[in-house]
Amino acid sequence: MSEDESFDLGDLLPQAPDTPPTSEKEAEFLGESGLAVTGKARMEAAYGTDEGEGQNVAIVAQSASVEAGTIFHQIYRPWRGVLNPRWVRNWSILRHHVYGLFTKGHRPWPLSTKLLIVLILFGSFLPIFSLLLAVLTNIEFLMEFYGINRANLWGHVLGTFHNTCCWPLLTAVVVGGLISEDRQHGTSAIYFSRPVTRTDYTLMKFLSAASILSLVIVISYCAYFAAGIVLNNEGWAFLLDTTTYFMGGLVVAIMLVFTFTSIGLALSSLSTGRFFPAASFLGVIFGTRILAFLIKLLFERDTLYLISPYDNLAHTGQWMMGLNPTYDFPVAWSFVVLLVMNAVSLYVLISRVNSLEVTRE
Repeated sequence: MSEDESFDLGDLLPQAPDTPPTSEKEAEFLGESGLAVTGKARMEAAYGTDEGEGQNVAIVAQSASVEAGTIFHQIYRPWRGVLNPRWVRNWSILRHHVYGLFTKGHRPWPLSTKLLIVLILFGSFLPIFSLLLAVLTNIEFLMEFYGINRANLWGHVLGTFHNTCCWPLLTAVVVGGLISEDRQHGTSAIYFSRPVTRTDYTLMKFLSAASILSLVIVISYCAYFAAGIVLNNEGWAFLLDTTTYFMGGLVVAIMLVFTFTSIGLALSSLSTGRFFPAASFLGVIFGTRILAFLIKLLFERDTLYLISPYDNLAHTGQWMMGLNPTYDFPVAWSFVVLLVMNAVSLYVLISRVNSLEVTRE
């Protein structure tokens, strides 16, 4: 080797640094005077090879000399400002999701989702147009088929058309990415790095999905009841007679919103994408009902309808509306299983939200 390339093995071992002068022994720290930040320093690194691996001495990099200057210094200071109240922080989460359907600057709902919600809302108002046609034509058959009675109020919430073409599809597009996208894009780090608890996060997500579903399901149900009274020019006596039916159907609608929201959010918390929760929710609603129907055709037993969320809601709704049940088993079974389904869904949702980290997953 040449004189420039020669080196001693001791040069690679840690050396005791020379004691710097008193005026230079401290770098700039918390406002104290010291060395100026020069923005550059010499770094010395040691690379291990096969020849030195057998030695019982650690080969480490030497620290840069103090005279070279300070490269970087970072200080974390706590926030000492005034925070908004708890309800304001929770309201911001709710507004972020719900207002995104109407205005910009909030959650960017896809245009296809908005159009689909509008179509479902129009489909839920179809009984009102049918009722208007019945009033204009004054055909008795149409009045019985679309007028206000127990069966029609129950059917407006749990009828075949609404629960086949409207409500499951509406729930799938709403809750599909409500939590899964936070897990996918790391948005949970933004939530939990602020003073937002996981309980508030879960509650606001639930209320956001339930509010959007209620805007379509509950409002269309109330609009149908009001349109029936106005179009038929009914008096106060008719209103008082049908109020109990209306309240029963309203409770059923709220139960449907709660159940569909809890199941949908539980599936959304298990995934990191939008498609899987939506497809899984449709599979749960339609798959369990079809399976129970096939078992009934083969074995003439309808007990398996207990695994279907829709049928449990339908059975409970028939009892609350005073209709003749179409199931052979007691209504208490359906009600208990419905409670168990909601409890399991909420447990899964809470457990998965607790697993969300402050950092991106």
